[in-house]
Amino acid sequence: MSEKLKVGILGGTGMVGQRFIALLENHPWFSVTTIAASARSAGKTYEEAVGGRWKMDTPMPEAVKKIVVMNVSEVEAVAAKVDFVFSAVDMTKEEIKKIEEAYAKTETPVVSNNSAHRWTPDVPMVVPEINPEHMEVIRYQKKRLGTERGFVAVKPNCSIQSYAPVLTAWKEFEPYEVVATTYQAISGAGKTFADWPEMTGNIIPYIGGEEEKSEKEPLRIWGKVEDGVIKPAQTPLITCQCIRVPVLNGHTAAVFVKFKKKPSKEELIARLEAFAGVPQKLGLPSAPKQFIRYLEEDNRPQVALDVDYENGMGVSVGRLREDTVYDWKFVGLSHNTVRGAAGGAILCAELLKAQGYIEMK
Repeated sequence: MSEKLKVGILGGTGMVGQRFIALLENHPWFSVTTIAASARSAGKTYEEAVGGRWKMDTPMPEAVKKIVVMNVSEVEAVAAKVDFVFSAVDMTKEEIKKIEEAYAKTETPVVSNNSAHRWTPDVPMVVPEINPEHMEVIRYQKKRLGTERGFVAVKPNCSIQSYAPVLTAWKEFEPYEVVATTYQAISGAGKTFADWPEMTGNIIPYIGGEEEKSEKEPLRIWGKVEDGVIKPAQTPLITCQCIRVPVLNGHTAAVFVKFKKKPSKEELIARLEAFAGVPQKLGLPSAPKQFIRYLEEDNRPQVALDVDYENGMGVSVGRLREDTVYDWKFVGLSHNTVRGAAGGAILCAELLKAQGYIEMK
């Protein structure tokens, strides 16, 4: 590709915005040319606006330091500078819906990390390995918005990435009842231990809205496109608890599953290791070569050892064993701000480009 697509980051000063900027450094298809944030950051260079709040392990990319931050609310001005935008804005759900559609109506595709549009019937919510065909609803959304190339697409919640892909790999065995408990990192709240010292050595058994998302969003991903909207699947029945734990990055899930068909352990592991999707077939730049791996050791997966598997874009599974109440149980792990947030959105944008939905203006 001779010329990269020009990308804007909406909400570029927050933790997920920073993750977008870190992951997009030297991306082969996309170049961050514009960063937008709240009015208090507008007019400053990105380096000045972030100040001492850079939360990534890697240094701030030199290429973005001197970019002058724009006001995210000046939609036309921001949209005029880019081919498409990633959205990681920190606003109310209604404000996010409004501003993302405003960008789409300027003929600027929006790939969002936010939850605001996840249940808008004609907005695709996609894990590219699982439901790439859901991008089909974009043509119906464009009719509603009155756009030629502008639309909104979203990625699902970070909490489901450690178990929904696993259940997808096992679809042929017809899982029908699932109990999941997720142990979620503090970066999911946009925090580090410096920001949130009371999380050190602590567990909080509540994350607002997270259990509902964890139970319902997989069903939308497994749904079908009918009459221009996505109709969620009805099964499996999922019940979930979400717990905040003193870990910086990485969401772990302990999951129990009942199946209509009775697979062996060997069959379950084989399906995990063979599971691949369109991103792997197309060799998309951010796609993990092996999406899901199985670890035989009793003490894996561990956040300290496994969270960065496939550059944070893969899922690690272990402790698969028969259960006395359910059929099988396992532990899954995914990186919440890479696969679960910015990286998952970047992979969605790569898929959208490959499918012809995102092009140069």
